[in-house]
Amino acid sequence: MARTSSTETAIKNMLIPLVQAIGRSGKLIYLLIFLIVGFLGYQFFTKKSNTTTIEYDTNLIQVQIKNVGKLVVTEGHFAEVLTYKDKKETYIPGLSFDKKALVVINADVTVGFDLSKVTYDIDAKNKMLTITNIPKEEIKISPDFKYYDTESSTFNEFTGEDYNKINKIARANLAKKIEKSTLKTNAQNRLLSELSKMLIVTNSLGWTLSYKGNVVKNDKDLELKIID
Repeated sequence: MARTSSTETAIKNMLIPLVQAIGRSGKLIYLLIFLIVGFLGYQFFTKKSNTTTIEYDTNLIQVQIKNVGKLVVTEGHFAEVLTYKDKKETYIPGLSFDKKALVVINADVTVGFDLSKVTYDIDAKNKMLTITNIPKEEIKISPDFKYYDTESSTFNEFTGEDYNKINKIARANLAKKIEKSTLKTNAQNRLLSELSKMLIVTNSLGWTLSYKGNVVKNDKDLELKIID
């Protein structure tokens, strides 16, 4: 605004004496020429200033998105005790070959959002930043299995198939525990915290943030529209 005001003042200071002098001489054609030149000069300076502001806003928003584009991870630890039993029946009533094991599973779990996969569209003309995609959370389970009180028979020994079954059962049980825990909620809160930085920047610059066709005005809108 300061630049525009100083430009207007300079143009007025230049034109007023000329207009007065030309008016006294009666040369109206020259007066019209000077008025046109003054108008074009005013348009040139003010238009250039507006374009510079838009480019600056766009660059600032892109820098903020780059800062947000990182891996947000929440970590947790879960334990599971599992008793595995398997029985092989025979044709002889009451005779079977059994195997069993007590399995203790300690698992490190991470729930993360890779924000480098966030996609967006910048509409500089309408000052609109539209988030087009937010990646789903990535859940990684790293279990450690310890076997105790393992019993088996010659005709029914532990095989790779048994260990695969135990692994599958343990992961399914851990997944249920994760859903009931606060681990995913904590990860989502961290996601919202990162995305709110984009909201702060757009609001401060007079831009609008939107997601899935809905305008995001505040943190509450962000929570309702992102966590669905």
